[in-house]
Amino acid sequence: MKDVVATVKSNKIIAENVYMMTLTISENVGEIHGGQFVNLATGGGEHLLRRPLGVMKVEGNDISVCYQLKGEGTKKLSEAQEGQKLKILLPLGNGFPLEGKKKIAVIGGGVGIFPLIATIREHCADKEFYSYMGFRTKSAVCLLDELEKSRSLTVVTDDGSFGEKGNAVEAYLKDAAKLGADCIIACGPPVMLKVLKQKLNERANKIPCFVSLEERMGCGIGACLVCVCKKQNGENARVCKDGPVFKINEVNL
Repeated sequence: MKDVVATVKSNKIIAENVYMMTLTISENVGEIHGGQFVNLATGGGEHLLRRPLGVMKVEGNDISVCYQLKGEGTKKLSEAQEGQKLKILLPLGNGFPLEGKKKIAVIGGGVGIFPLIATIREHCADKEFYSYMGFRTKSAVCLLDELEKSRSLTVVTDDGSFGEKGNAVEAYLKDAAKLGADCIIACGPPVMLKVLKQKLNERANKIPCFVSLEERMGCGIGACLVCVCKKQNGENARVCKDGPVFKINEVNL
């Protein structure tokens, strides 16, 4: 983990209210794995807290992250120009543990697709990914070229304006039996993960399932306790330090 200064290489809109920023990092920060995240300064002195953003792509010294416009902090990020310097703390958190897994079902919703893309990119040479991605509507669909690195890709939208009508969990469950995956990874809105957990438990699922949680964060290193979540055993876990990836039945959703 290092706190470094990165240079904005590009910052462009890729879907409705969603941007992709690519930053060049001149220092060696070690290996970055799918599921890990960064804590990125907004470039505005009035916004002291950095924004936690999942890694979407790493190419050489360039790292790409994506974010949705939600408040003043992300609005400030959207105004960052090529050549601008931003402080970035990385890599943070734990990635998806895919050692020994070959056939992996990927379930994503909305902005939760970004850390899943990084994981597919990292392992697509030696693992098979079968992806089920859900978006609100056609204008929210993005980065299909990256998702097509999967062995197969199913895209659904809530309103049916792109792909099939439905959600990503439903789309996976339709194929689950014939797919025969030996692992599931997922990231998306809390309600999506909650439904996924419920449906898997109803089916007495025995396949390992790992989820990446989205939580508000402060420091990103486990000191401030802003991102604490409850575990099934009653203990607390820090999403930034102990996660953001957990076994689905390890945490309350």
